[in-house]
Amino acid sequence: MTQSPELLRRLLRAKDRMDGASHEEWPVHRLAQVSAVSEAHFARSFKDAFGVPPHRYLLTRRIERAIALLCDSDLSITEVAFQTGWKSLGTFGRIFHDITGETPGNLRARERSVLHGREPVPECVVRAAHRPDLKIAVSEKRREKRVERIEPQSTEAI
Repeated sequence: MTQSPELLRRLLRAKDRMDGASHEEWPVHRLAQVSAVSEAHFARSFKDAFGVPPHRYLLTRRIERAIALLCDSDLSITEVAFQTGWKSLGTFGRIFHDITGETPGNLRARERSVLHGREPVPECVVRAAHRPDLKIAVSEKRREKRVERIEPQSTEAI
């Protein structure tokens, strides 16, 4: 189903607001108000237009911002978590690890050790290259990891 240009402009308005203030709370009802459509229509249309639900899109932006702050600032991990919109350090750490595969501290240490021999690269290029892949929900990623740990790794004949 093709969306009208007017609806796409409205959805982009909400997406731009999330991009500009990803540290803020963006429940569907607030985003629907920005877009001037119903909540159900907004959620369905946003996913159709951008390939991910609004909440997952917001998580992507928050993690991108957190990665940039971890690599480019001396803020503590707690300050990074709160500046990027997380209410709990534990939730930030768990979701960050689920999405990136490493803890915020490990990412910071690895990036800082690698940066010493690199030429400066524009931040937009770095962000695009390191954009988290949130094609599936974080809870689905966790479930897949649990299944991988439970299933035998060997395929030898019994």
